[in-house]
Amino acid sequence: MKFYTAVAWVCGILAAAIIIFGIIALFLGNNPFGIRHEANYFVVANSLLLLAILCVLAGQGCREKKG
Repeated sequence: MKFYTAVAWVCGILAAAIIIFGIIALFLGNNPFGIRHEANYFVVANSLLLLAILCVLAGQGCREKKG
């Protein structure tokens, strides 16, 4: 259970950082991080957020199963 919680936190924090990098790249407009299209930041962040949600739900499922 703690593993799922830790992974969810890590994925959530990484997703937030990637979203911030995407916003910075959007405002600067000069490709500061070597990624050409700002949409790529949000595609990766979306995947990490879905993984974080999955880990939270898996952790809740383990708690319910233990009783």
